[in-house]
Amino acid sequence: MTVIDNHEALAKDGELSEASARDYFELLKPRVMSLVVFTAFAGLVLAPGHINPVLGLIAILCIAVGAGASGALNMWYDADIDAIMSRTAKRPIPAGRIAPSEALAFGLVLSCFSVVILGLAVNWLSAGILAFTIFFYAVIYTMWLKRSTPQNIVIGGAAGAFPPMIGWACVTNSVTIESTVLFLIIFLWTPAHFWALALFKMRDYEAVGVPMLPNVSGERVTKHQIVAYAVLTAICAVLPSYLGFASFAYGLVAAALGVIFIYCSIAVWRMPDGDLKMIPAKKLFAFSIFYLFAIFSALMIDRLAAMLVSYAGGSF
Repeated sequence: MTVIDNHEALAKDGELSEASARDYFELLKPRVMSLVVFTAFAGLVLAPGHINPVLGLIAILCIAVGAGASGALNMWYDADIDAIMSRTAKRPIPAGRIAPSEALAFGLVLSCFSVVILGLAVNWLSAGILAFTIFFYAVIYTMWLKRSTPQNIVIGGAAGAFPPMIGWACVTNSVTIESTVLFLIIFLWTPAHFWALALFKMRDYEAVGVPMLPNVSGERVTKHQIVAYAVLTAICAVLPSYLGFASFAYGLVAAALGVIFIYCSIAVWRMPDGDLKMIPAKKLFAFSIFYLFAIFSALMIDRLAAMLVSYAGGSF
């Protein structure tokens, strides 16, 4: 059965499934959602001003639900290729636990719910950015870019970079240079992170005809690109200190993390083409996840430390 035939077979499945709550939760891509929630929360913490804690909680929940909705729509559309790739074959739709039509309805309902509630409870700018993020990931990336260009993850990576900007907008009702820098850190980080994965999963992508960079341009070009984006990410991550919305101490931490990120990317660049074990690529993929959590954790700790110092100074 070809990829297209498999997609059509899945799409014709109109029978109601007996899916569990766990299956629906898996549709939300919880690991991706956790990163989205974390960076959105960072945007809330880093933004100047204050937000009512209840509204802040509602905002984070709406962003999480919106991210989950994007994941469900992505799984619905990609069910044909998910069934073939080893990394995704056990997902609820290809495994037959959830019908495609149910996943589509689930994703659409959650999308509308998250955007409307965020708009009514917080502000419509943040809701608008959330709506655009869901559209960008589900339509622009999943339905168009992913299967049409090896630069899919570069452009499509914007979808994963919006959460801190949404969190910032929830507090300030604005988009600023600071929130744009937070966006750029994730946007530039995504290619090195995902192409490391694509290197050791390139056979899967080749099997389903998805034009990932290693399959189209080769391992050597991909490794050059990984190093380039790692350098750009490391530079961008220091910008909050340079622009004045993070301290010099944060800048030192970001620089140290950036050096390690670049070192790991160079290890991938030095890896022989055709290496079956791909150990440096796997290490870079793992470290890249830690790197992003560490950068945004450092930013929040820096912000909270500044607030404590300001509060202590004002109490005297």
